[in-house]
Amino acid sequence: MFRFTTGDRAELYGAILQAFGAANERLETALGLDDLRGRLRTVGWLDAIADTDLHEALKQLRSWGLLDVVQNHAENYRTAEDYERRNLQYSLTRPGEAAFAGVQHALSVLASTGALQTAVLEAITDRLDELYVLAGEPTSSDRRIFSTLQELEGHLEALLDNTKAFNGELQRLLRAEGADLSVFREVKAATVAYLQEFLVNLDQRGYGVASAVARVEERGIATLHERALRGAELPPSAGDDPGPVWLERRRARWAGLRAWFLPPDGARPRMDQLHDVARRAIVSLLQVLDRISESRRRSSSAVQDFRELARWFAAAPAEEDLHRLWTVAFGLGPARHAHLAHPDPETVPSSAKWAEAPPVEVSALLRTSGRTERFSRTGKVRDIAAVKAARTLRARQERIDLQEAWRVLKTHGPLRLSRFGELDDASFERLLDLLGRALSTRPDSSGARRAITGDGRVEIVLTPPADGHVAVLRTPKGVLRGPDYVVRIDTVAVAGPSSTRIGRQEAAG
Repeated sequence: MFRFTTGDRAELYGAILQAFGAANERLETALGLDDLRGRLRTVGWLDAIADTDLHEALKQLRSWGLLDVVQNHAENYRTAEDYERRNLQYSLTRPGEAAFAGVQHALSVLASTGALQTAVLEAITDRLDELYVLAGEPTSSDRRIFSTLQELEGHLEALLDNTKAFNGELQRLLRAEGADLSVFREVKAATVAYLQEFLVNLDQRGYGVASAVARVEERGIATLHERALRGAELPPSAGDDPGPVWLERRRARWAGLRAWFLPPDGARPRMDQLHDVARRAIVSLLQVLDRISESRRRSSSAVQDFRELARWFAAAPAEEDLHRLWTVAFGLGPARHAHLAHPDPETVPSSAKWAEAPPVEVSALLRTSGRTERFSRTGKVRDIAAVKAARTLRARQERIDLQEAWRVLKTHGPLRLSRFGELDDASFERLLDLLGRALSTRPDSSGARRAITGDGRVEIVLTPPADGHVAVLRTPKGVLRGPDYVVRIDTVAVAGPSSTRIGRQEAAG
């Protein structure tokens, strides 16, 4: 199918297929000779081409199975020449459409750079929440379920394609050599900042998608796919029923979604692997930047340094200048250890020669810092047993307070905010944190706002009141008044760290 991309007429073949592709976008499936010439000019082919050359090119494309030709019996022809020019109509075959699409895809891949977009993760979560709502409403439209599922798969495919492309560019950047150092350093520094920004709250977004997947599967993913199949309204086929093939593709796409965020076998999600790749890339890029900075600080070549020094020696005006240059270049000066004496100086006469005198120990610090060691008493080792016990006791108490706060706040269903009445400080702070998280999110199609804690274990669903009632919450520190929202607070069973470790992390936070 891709033989048209090579040879002497590759540009003409490509322009012809591009002309037919542009015609297909305008729903023109067949082109005559004159129509094809007009289309060639619109796609950028401005060179003159004879009819014989154009016929030969069309004939070659027909022999490769990329074009088909039919006779146009609907036209009225006045002359034989008019019949010859307008009788034959050319159109793309299925292999021709595939070949043109393949070339276009290859060009788009070469032009793309890939990206790590957190907005795609948020879009996936929104579509999953919408599917959860639609699956719970028997009266919802099957067409709406189909369109939402298509949007979800489109966001997932965009995430995979952009991630693969960006990872490839990132690995090539790590191996890049021979580029301009200033530009190279700016690109790598910008890439480090880009990766660091992507990693902010990445765990929280991943847990959000995983919990949304778990909620949708509670409603039955098989039933959801069946409703989406009815909403797809597939055209009838003379052969096999296209429905089973369509459902199999949906199941494969859903399995890919689970592999990224919530693997069924308890394996590590691929989102965590992306997290590790980004962190390793940051470390590698920072190391490369350090090496670039270090190479700028030191001389490029010892040979060049000595040659430059020889030029300075040759240009010195007097012998005194030569000695001064030698001293500056090689650091010759008085020995810093000359002031050291023997432990018992009286045993060594002052007239003894240096070569015959007993050796004197010289501190290794003299070479680097110019100072000798000073020995003093060793500091006492601090006993931290009491501090460790106090921290353990405080962490245990905070964990107990946290569990008690979640027990008090768990609603076991929709509940008015005013029903909480009076709360202690710990429970009130947890409730304020959940309300703040929910109010910072966008409402879904039903008007409800959803949010989860940082560990993905506790979820809050907030619905605005319809009656405008005001809730009053009393705490030991004061009174809070606000809209009397309908609140549902519950735990979410998501694969991840153990509950003990999550409790310890919340208590520490």
